[in-house]
Amino acid sequence: MCGICGIINLKDGIAPDPELVKSMMGSLAHRGPDSSGYYRDRQVAIGHTRLAIIDLQSGSQPLSNENETIWITFNGEIYNYIELRDELISKGHIFTTKSDTETIVHAWEEWGENCFKRFNGQWALALWDSQNKTMILSRDRHGIRPLYYTVTNTKILFASEIKAIFMDKSVERSFSSKGFSELFTFWSTVAPMTAYKGIMELEPGHFAIIKENKII
Repeated sequence: MCGICGIINLKDGIAPDPELVKSMMGSLAHRGPDSSGYYRDRQVAIGHTRLAIIDLQSGSQPLSNENETIWITFNGEIYNYIELRDELISKGHIFTTKSDTETIVHAWEEWGENCFKRFNGQWALALWDSQNKTMILSRDRHGIRPLYYTVTNTKILFASEIKAIFMDKSVERSFSSKGFSELFTFWSTVAPMTAYKGIMELEPGHFAIIKENKII
């Protein structure tokens, strides 16, 4: 179990607040006690709190490709990453770690959104393609790993837990009557619904592409 979080600014020229992403990471510290880190540029900030399982020495996140144009924060495990890694190396990709996380980065470079069909595992991830100014959020087919998000007038925030999103004091804090109806009916809300207004859960087996200040 790790914690992921991030901010995508929807207003040009305004970089994400580093203190906000640090606060979001702090609220997820219990998910990843081994290390933490974040990446930030003029448009996005992504954070990670790590529970180290694979490649303990060099698998810290956020992690990038060799030219630092693609960055990822990832919670989960890709069970078939060794086979995918071998295939990607045969295609000329250069790896600097032995982590399953880096396999995702190179898989995106090679296959784009079709890479998710190749993964056998459980995951929630955010991948930032800085050259194409595109953020990808993805969740495993069974929804084992959680991923929540909200859209405001100025930014999109996402995280493994809703309380990390609420570290932004401008996010509305009110309950959803439809969400509560699902809670009392099913004992849980059904994605994309949550118990809070304006807070959504990415559906299992889905990915979202955020480009040109909108979710595709």
